[in-house]
Amino acid sequence: MTDSRMRVVVNDEEQYSVWWSDREPPAGWAATGFEGTRQECLDHIETVWTDMRPSSARGRNR
Repeated sequence: MTDSRMRVVVNDEEQYSVWWSDREPPAGWAATGFEGTRQECLDHIETVWTDMRPSSARGRNR
């Protein structure tokens, strides 16, 4: 599976993951348009997911 094509997916809370490119994302997740190897997808996620908090938790003072 290391050579399988993967895609980057994101949920409504702006949390990212990788998913197989030949399968529909699971419910609640959408493809971002980025595809590549698993490592390429993980590298992409590292550059775009700069705040790990769910979007509903961002901006709240604690």
